[in-house]
Amino acid sequence: MIFVMPDIDNIICVALSYLGYSGKVTVEFEIVSPNQMRKINFRYRGQNKPTDVLSFSYLTLGNKIVSGENYPHEYDEVSGGVLLGSILICEEVAYGQAEEYGHSIDREMIYLFVHGLLHLLGFDHENDEEKRKMRIIEEDIISQLI
Repeated sequence: MIFVMPDIDNIICVALSYLGYSGKVTVEFEIVSPNQMRKINFRYRGQNKPTDVLSFSYLTLGNKIVSGENYPHEYDEVSGGVLLGSILICEEVAYGQAEEYGHSIDREMIYLFVHGLLHLLGFDHENDEEKRKMRIIEEDIISQLI
C-alpha cells in the first residue's frame, strides 16, 4: 500500500488557526526510511533506533502574527511564508503504529505531522501534564482534518 500525504499546507493552516496564529508558515517535510531515521535519531538524540517522527525547529514564534515583517530572516520568498523548521516521518514505523493502535495509516501520518508541528511551535511532552495538554490539542486539530 502506498500512502500519499494529505495537503500539509491545510494541516498547518488548521493547526495555526486553532492555536491563534495568523499568517503563513512553511515546513520542510520528508518521509524517511527506518535506516535514515535511526541514523538521525542517534545523531541528535543518542538513540540507535528508528522513531516515528522527528522535528527540528529553526525559530521560536514569539509573535502570533507570522509574517516576513516579524520574521525577516526566516521568511521564504518562494513559498511566501516563514520557514518554521523541518519534520521527518518514518513511514514504516507509522504503518506499524497504525496497525498497533487500530486506525488508518492516513490518520497516523496526520497525527505524526501534527505532533511534529506542535514541537516546532514549542510544545513538548516531558511530563504528564504537558503530554496531556499536547494530546488534547493534537486530537482537536485532527478532528478538524479527518
